[in-house]
Order: sequence, then structure tokens, then C-alpha cells
Amino acid sequence: MLFKVVAAVAAIAGVSYGHMALIDPCPRFSPNCTTKCQLPDGVNYDYNIKSPIPYDGPLTKTDTPWPKPVATWTAGEDVTIKFDPSGASHGGGSLALGASYDGGKTSVMVFQRLRYAFHSGPSSSNPPEITEYTFKLPADLPSSDSAVFSLVWYNRLGQREYYRNDLDIKIVGSSSKSYTGPELVIANHAGYPTIPESDDYDIGTGVSLFENAKKITIHADGGSGDAGASEPESQPESSPAPESPLASAVYEVSSPSPSSSSCTSSTATPPPASSGYSAMNAPQSVAPGTAPASDTSNSSDECTPGELKCNDDQSGFRTCTWGKWGNGFNCGTGTVCKTSEANVVYCGWP
Repeated sequence: MLFKVVAAVAAIAGVSYGHMALIDPCPRFSPNCTTKCQLPDGVNYDYNIKSPIPYDGPLTKTDTPWPKPVATWTAGEDVTIKFDPSGASHGGGSLALGASYDGGKTSVMVFQRLRYAFHSGPSSSNPPEITEYTFKLPADLPSSDSAVFSLVWYNRLGQREYYRNDLDIKIVGSSSKSYTGPELVIANHAGYPTIPESDDYDIGTGVSLFENAKKITIHADGGSGDAGASEPESQPESSPAPESPLASAVYEVSSPSPSSSSCTSSTATPPPASSGYSAMNAPQSVAPGTAPASDTSNSSDECTPGELKCNDDQSGFRTCTWGKWGNGFNCGTGTVCKTSEANVVYCGWP
């Protein structure tokens, strides 16, 4: 398969290329969002926002929240989540969104797309067909000024990986103090089940893990526990089955007032990345200590957030942040920047 060949070359060269990540609402500390969000003091942009969570690392990329919620959602109303269209979907898989009142440690699923994430049905494609989902937020979610919604995705094709984006959201909710539903599924991580790669869409996308998820109760004050026998159970909303593809209509969601969000329209040019590369501010394709790549391309050209392009001399690549081409990064020693037939930018052997 073409995907596996490209993935193997990338692994040998010690590089990675873009996967799927949210751009609206803006996950913690993405540089690729449709809005520009104020960073906490001492925090850099996460240029690895599309990379999987390390197998034996923490369950989240960071426990540090945005200074203010990036959006306000109202319980019982439609909300929309949007993904970077330039990402690689690896044949789909399963994704879910969980709500939490304890900083993302314990989450209940409120939305899921099983088997065919980013696609309308079975697919072996890398480019996504579907990059936004609209669903109704449960009406009985408690209010909170500091809720965390965690998006997890388990790709169907390729290495067994665990992708996660965390969103800091204000909930205008019900008078309820708790919410009960299926616990957010964690997989492909140390101490958790591994979803096998399989041509069977139920097996290869972990459907049984989602269908058999334990029911838990989360509390607005941050507490949690197993659901009691008398607790009403809520089920996460699912997207339509493949025979009923998602509507192509564009959904509009009310934006929060400026005072309730740390984000503004993404019209400003982002600040340069710090001079010292780290896991938080450099893509995995950059060798530690490597200087930014030289580039003769026009950095003033407009671009799509999250888009990558090779430099004219193929020594490295640039990434689009807030609609403008940002800093360049070198490919590893002996490799050059390439673009695959699926329009995936990666560093590989000449």
C-alpha cells in the first residue's frame, strides 16, 4: 500500500508529517487555528499539534489551559468542531469527544464517529472527505467556566497511535450538578487496550471499546465516580451512518463575546518560534539543534492554516500559521523535502 511505503520511509528518515487536528475551537496551543488565541506566560505554540501522544507518556499533551475559554457552548444546542483539511486521515478510524470538569482527567463521551472518521463510508484514503461535525450538546450538562473537552482519534491504517486535542470551553448549562454517560475511550497507550490494524472495520477501529465503555458520573465540582444504579444514562450523539452521509450545509455557531474568550480573528502574523527547539515548539521532522531552513519562497503569500510546503531548494519546509507562511524548518541530515501524490509534505531520502 502506498501509505505504508511512505510511512516506512518517513520512519527511517526520523520524520513525521501532518495527521488530523482540530482548528475550531482551538486546541491547546495550536498555531493552526482559525482564530488567534492568547498564550499563557512562558508557553510556546505546539508545532507538533498533529502528532500522536507518546505511547508511554502522559495522556495529554499539556495540563496547562488557555488563559480563557476559547469558546462558549450552550447545553442542548448544536455545536460544530472543525478539523485541519490539510491533515492525513489514515483511512478514518474512530473518534470521540468527551466532556470533563476535572481538567480532562475524567471525561464522558458526548459525541462519537465510529469506523469512518473523516469519511462518509469505508475508505483507504489519506486526504479527509469530511472535516467538520455538528452535533447537539447534551441538554443536562452542568454549567462551567472551565470545562475541558477532549477529542480522541484512533486511525484505522498505519501504526497504532493515540491522538488527542484538548479544548478549554465555557458551558452555559443546566442546573444539574452532574452528568452520567460512557467514559471516554483511551487506547493505543501504555496500560490501555491496543486497537489492532484490521480490514474488519469493527475490529480495526475499536468499535467494541466504545460500545462497552463503562458508565461514569462526572460532577460540576470536579468529582467523578462509577454511575449508580439510579443514575440516568446518557449516550453520546453519533454522526449519521455511512448510507446517510453528513449534510454538506455549513452550520453557524454563535461566537462568544470578546470578554469570554482569549481568541480573536486570525489576521495577525504569528511571533517567531523560540530559538531553542523542543517537543512543544518544533515539528518531529526537525533534528534537535537544527537552525530554521533557508527559504526563497514568498512568505507573504496567503495560505490555509496547517498547510505545509517545501522550500524551493527542498532543504526543508514551511508551515502556515494564521493564514501566513511562518518559520522554516530543516529536514534531517541526508533527506530532502518531498510532496507525495496524496499532497502530503514529508522529508525523505533523495
